[in-house]
Amino acid sequence: MVTGAGRGLGLATARRLAADGAQVVLAEVDAERGHAAERDIVANGMVATFVAMDVADPESVSRAVDDVQQGGPLHGLVNNAALADAVGGKLVYEIDVEEWDRLMAVNARGPWLVARAVLPAMIAAGDGRIVNIVSDAALYGSPRLAHYVASKGAVMALTRAMARDLGDDGITVNAVAPGLTRGESTDRVPQERHDLYRRNRAIGRDQEHEDTVGAIAFLLGPDAAFITGQLLVVDGGWVMH
Repeated sequence: MVTGAGRGLGLATARRLAADGAQVVLAEVDAERGHAAERDIVANGMVATFVAMDVADPESVSRAVDDVQQGGPLHGLVNNAALADAVGGKLVYEIDVEEWDRLMAVNARGPWLVARAVLPAMIAAGDGRIVNIVSDAALYGSPRLAHYVASKGAVMALTRAMARDLGDDGITVNAVAPGLTRGESTDRVPQERHDLYRRNRAIGRDQEHEDTVGAIAFLLGPDAAFITGQLLVVDGGWVMH
C-alpha cells in the first residue's frame, strides 16, 4: 500500500513497485487522481487497485485497510501522504493554530493511524515492511516551514519507536528523506529555493521523483531484511547525514 499515490512521489513509487511485480494498493484521498493512477498502472500491464483513504480520518483509514486486507495481509506500507503544497512562507510565530493542527493531523498523525491499522495482520503474518516518507527539511531546518519541519521530524522519531516495538514481530520500519523535488507539490516553491538546492547539492541538478523510488523499493525488499529504525537521506548531497 502506498498512501498519497495519486500523484508525485506516491505515484512514482507505486509505478516502480508494480513494475517490480508487486500488487500495489493506491490509497488516495482524491478519487479522481486515485482512479487515474490505477488506470495508468493497469494499462501498462501491472497490478494496482485504488482505495479511497483520508489518512487524517481514523474511520476512513480503518475502513480502507479492512477492505484491502480481506484478500490477506499487506506485505509493505509506504506512508507517503502529506500536506506539502504551498504550506511554506510563514515565520514560526505567524502560523495559526488551525493550520498547525491540520498539517500535523495529516503529516504526523496520519502515518501512525495507517500503520496502526495494518499492523495486526502484519504481526499475525510475522512479516512486514514499513517505509515512512519524511523530508531533509527536518534535518536542515528549512526556514518559514516550521510546522512542516516539525511534522516530518516527528515521523523520523516515530520510525525509531516503531522499529523498537516491532522488530521481534519480523517487521522493519525505516524512513526515506527526499530533498526538494520537482513536481506538482513544489510548483509554488520560489524558484530561488530550487536554485539554492541545485547549487549546494553535491550532485548539482534538480531532484526528480525517480531519484527516490529505488531507495524505497530497496527498503521494502529482501535485501533490507536486517535494516530497521534507519533514516536514508536521498537528496543528492544537500544534507550530509
